[in-house]
Amino acid sequence: MAEQTTSRRSSASRKPKKNQIPYGFLTVAGIVGIALLLNMNSSNVAFFWLTGAAFGFILQKGRFCFTASMRDPYLTGSTSVTRAVIVAFAITTIGFTAIKYGYANAGLAVPGMSYVAPISFATLIGAFIFGVGMVIAGGCASGTLMRVGEGFVMNTIAFFFFMMGSLWGAHDFGWWKEHVISKGSSVFLPDIFGWMGAVVLQLGVLLILYVVAEQYEKKRSGSH
Repeated sequence: MAEQTTSRRSSASRKPKKNQIPYGFLTVAGIVGIALLLNMNSSNVAFFWLTGAAFGFILQKGRFCFTASMRDPYLTGSTSVTRAVIVAFAITTIGFTAIKYGYANAGLAVPGMSYVAPISFATLIGAFIFGVGMVIAGGCASGTLMRVGEGFVMNTIAFFFFMMGSLWGAHDFGWWKEHVISKGSSVFLPDIFGWMGAVVLQLGVLLILYVVAEQYEKKRSGSH
């Protein structure tokens, strides 16, 4: 009887959840309305607004975060996000290679070549700082933006310093490029292994990483 009374009291004390559907419709209507206003000045800005909102929704619902892909295997033993990132890399490898090969085969300038940056000591420094920072902040750039939208105070603070760090980095980038980055060597796999060889090599490495991640999760789950 005492347990039943306690159960009834706890049920009565619980407030019924508010219906969130009207807020959802209002949010979508607001997004579409802003897109229409932006389209009056620039269709590109309106497109970026809609795709940004769509990506934010997908990230929030999928809890997709590069930080989690590196962190979860050590903390929980789960590699589901890790394997999802590997699959995403495999798909983009095929897609972007097809685009670049099409341009190269047509004798046109291959798009995106400006992003083939030299590998130098700056790469190690930047990777270390970014890795430490995103673990402490609890999210990478996309994860931080997503959680700012969810109202997390810690990620709002992290986002502020993210912007400060980006401005500082942009201010000092010229020095790093002249004294450190330019001393390194650029590596574009199709120049070394050919287009097909580069794709096979990268997909092979991703496949190995996928299998290792899967076996790691099975080993961790079996040890508990």
